[in-house]
Amino acid sequence: MNDLHFMDEALRLAREAAAEGEVPVGCVITRGDEIVGRGRNRRETGKTALAHAEIEAIAEACKNLGGWRLWECTLYVTLEPCPMCAGAILGARIPRVVFGASDAKYGAVGSVCDLFGMEFNHHPEVTRGVREEEAAQLLKEFFQNLRVTLRSRPKWRRPER
Repeated sequence: MNDLHFMDEALRLAREAAAEGEVPVGCVITRGDEIVGRGRNRRETGKTALAHAEIEAIAEACKNLGGWRLWECTLYVTLEPCPMCAGAILGARIPRVVFGASDAKYGAVGSVCDLFGMEFNHHPEVTRGVREEEAAQLLKEFFQNLRVTLRSRPKWRRPER
């Protein structure tokens, strides 16, 4: 199996998230050729800022492997990790991260900042741009549709006295 195969699985999870009204981000964690963790955005569904795809996948991988150190794993995610997720990746000691689309507004693996390049005791190898066009297109379509939906909603008006 290769990076394209596992990114395809992350994209499938991102599409599931979009179908539920979530920002389309999906993530898988592998050990060798086996997927040991899966996650997708569930912030709206779970009503929590913590329900990012990477956090879900890391939690499932830790549970499945019986420990918090994921030192034999690779994380595949459709969007560049944010600061919270990059911190979780560092904490889990994941040695390799593969992502699709860059995030110019919130990316913490080179776009806005690079947490992996800072003076922490762990420095994951990063592969950027795998299935980038597909991942970026999913996000673009999601936000275009969201803007249309928001424009069509009735606007709140202050009740007259």
